[in-house]
Amino acid sequence: MASAADIGIDLGTSNIVVYVKGKGIVIRESALIAYDRDVDKVRAVGEEARQMLGRTPGNLSAVRPLKTGSITDYVLTEQLLRYFIQKAMGRRGFIKPRIAISVPTRLTDVERRAVEEASYQAGAREVIIVPEPIAAAIGSGLEVTRPVGNMVVDIGGGITNIAVISTGGIVQAVTIPYGGDVFTEQIVRYVRKKHMLFIGEQTAEAVKLRIGNASTGGGEQTAAIRGRNVVTGLPNEVTLTSTELVEPLMDVGEKIADSVCTVIRQTLPELAGDISQRGIVLCGGGAGLRGIDEIITRRTGIVTLTAENPASVVAVGTVRYPEVMGEL
Repeated sequence: MASAADIGIDLGTSNIVVYVKGKGIVIRESALIAYDRDVDKVRAVGEEARQMLGRTPGNLSAVRPLKTGSITDYVLTEQLLRYFIQKAMGRRGFIKPRIAISVPTRLTDVERRAVEEASYQAGAREVIIVPEPIAAAIGSGLEVTRPVGNMVVDIGGGITNIAVISTGGIVQAVTIPYGGDVFTEQIVRYVRKKHMLFIGEQTAEAVKLRIGNASTGGGEQTAAIRGRNVVTGLPNEVTLTSTELVEPLMDVGEKIADSVCTVIRQTLPELAGDISQRGIVLCGGGAGLRGIDEIITRRTGIVTLTAENPASVVAVGTVRYPEVMGEL
């Protein structure tokens, strides 16, 4: 039976999560690069680049090398991977590590080869490309090698992968351009329209994590935020409530639920019956938003559960993929 990989990387469009065998999650950072257009040079990567958002001069651009499940810049993707792989390896590092990387199902064969080559360039001995939904299912503890239907809804930053898995393969799947970033954008738009206040992405993200709710119920919570008044252009502060955020966040949640229903309708009856009994598993960073599970349960009539540590399961499943699939 094959052993687990040395390093597992969840190559998300918004965040990179790295799991090292024997250590656990060692990196969880933004998939951003701060790029200096004037001198054609990368200035910062990951969390350091995220901290620059909204605070950089005009010559610096915040770039996501992967967007909506596709590679937008091959050169920067290689630099991004090299940075995280070398950071995970540390000073002593591994002797040419065996690296497993989960990628969105939307990636083309050319893009997959680009990820593979970038990993070899960064020092990998062996590279294993893992379909993201299968990694999510393995990391969530589902028995993916058995001939039964499992359904995972992996809500990432830029995209959501919805898949039915059986006997180690993806039977039915769809990738939609709605994820945690869209929830954040909805808050930015709502605050500007309702409270006449410009706020940045980092402020909206903090609000989402603190009081965000995509469904009714759960108790009232509040958060004071500061931004720039739309009319005067001067700093101002408003207080948001979790109740008022339900409407803009529920809209995105309903779109995700629509796609879940579509995948179920396209699934073989036997597998759909398995899913009805076993439930739907939510994972990914976006699964942490309150109320998403309630929306999907209401729309499908199937119990929907959120995986433990949902933002980590893809990285965990990625590193275990060779070991689990060796059982087939």
